[in-house]
Amino acid sequence: MSQTQNIQWFPGHMAKTRRLIKETLNIVDAVAEIVDARIPLSSRNPELHSIVADKPRIILLNKCDMADQRVTNQWIEHYAKQNIPAIAVDCRTGRGLDKFKTVTKETLAEKLEYYKSKGMVGRGLRTMVVGIPNVGKSSFINKMAGGIKAKVENRPGVTRGNQWFRIDKDLELLDTPGVLWPKFDDQTVGERLAFTGAVTDRILDVELLAVRLLEILMQEYPELLAARYGDLDFGVEPYELLHQIGKRRGFLQRGNVIDTERAANMLLEEYRNCKIGRITLERV
Repeated sequence: MSQTQNIQWFPGHMAKTRRLIKETLNIVDAVAEIVDARIPLSSRNPELHSIVADKPRIILLNKCDMADQRVTNQWIEHYAKQNIPAIAVDCRTGRGLDKFKTVTKETLAEKLEYYKSKGMVGRGLRTMVVGIPNVGKSSFINKMAGGIKAKVENRPGVTRGNQWFRIDKDLELLDTPGVLWPKFDDQTVGERLAFTGAVTDRILDVELLAVRLLEILMQEYPELLAARYGDLDFGVEPYELLHQIGKRRGFLQRGNVIDTERAANMLLEEYRNCKIGRITLERV
């Protein structure tokens, strides 16, 4: 069995984000937390629960089109038992986003009625949007706002400041920069974030990362690996399987040596782009 990497990545601006979230909570009615449907646990900030406290929450399981639908449904049921509404969405295509306004207004119906009864004209519901880098917050806001109003880039940590967006007369969204936590107590969390690209590859051993991903896929989704890369021998160690995949793709160096680094980069890219199939790495 391969070893996990000791992954630590905490750009300085993220500490500021935590302070901004705490300072802004008193002016919002709810928190919409966007997570990656492929890793619903690892893509949640473990500090958020204590920061948000009793503020109502809505969870958006983004990239649902890349996740195992059966497992996503299990996560939605899991959150429902905790009285937290969860929606499966895909912020690139807009799938599921039509439910967000309805769910938010249902969750905060009493608050909305209170504002109207007090004659607070123009005071709609205010929802803070939070999530770790690269999880899809900007794409979500752009879709909800009906245009390109938040900078989108497939690179961790590009959103740096707070921005307000009015969605309709009864709902405003507050964007916050993506925030990770300063230490991964469980190294598998950092590893799964690295699988999806939430942690930059520049600080990682991509071959070890690819081998670890193969270790999971060999156990959970061997049929998808076989469909993508051909007839593979799953009785070998994950590194040997990477050799097989590299050979099948023709990644050969001088002397007929398999270019495993190229194979590793290809595997990670194809996983992240859902070319291997719809895969969820974490179960309820």
